[in-house]
Amino acid sequence: MTSAAPPSASLPTEVLMDPEQEFTDLFAVLWPRLYRMAVAVAGDAGAAEDAVQTAFGKAYASWSRVRRADHVEAYVRRMVINEILGARRAGWFRRELPRETVETGRVSVAHDDAVADRDAVWAAVRALPVRQRAVIVLRYYEDLSEEQIAAALGCSRGTVKSQASAALANLRRAGATTEGDE
Repeated sequence: MTSAAPPSASLPTEVLMDPEQEFTDLFAVLWPRLYRMAVAVAGDAGAAEDAVQTAFGKAYASWSRVRRADHVEAYVRRMVINEILGARRAGWFRRELPRETVETGRVSVAHDDAVADRDAVWAAVRALPVRQRAVIVLRYYEDLSEEQIAAALGCSRGTVKSQASAALANLRRAGATTEGDE
């Protein structure tokens, strides 16, 4: 005797899961990853949090369309990047600019050289123009392919390549090299 499929197996996925719960679960899984990526691209934790919150708000408002996307994570990632790039374009003259904290004394000698090198690299990455920074973060931090980066930024693979090349040249000029670069 063969076992019959459960009655829910023949229903479309949309009927099986409550859309509200589906969004809540996706939010819980994606928030930390998208926030870390946004901090790296925006160069500022506050701006990154604003971008991720806004992107998730927009995703929730149009959840019926977003949930049908082939790759929901890529869709929401692109929304976050668009928020960061859009915030940089609109109202740049009214924005507060984040500043590094002023050091009052010498940093402890106990800091590991690797941490200092990593900090120098991230400082150089934060100094890149936002599109170059986005390409570097998506390529080397998120480990996305050129095609995925192009889709996330809404540009061609050639643009991704030229932005990456320019960004790496800027990082070399700034002296931000790692062991693999030297």
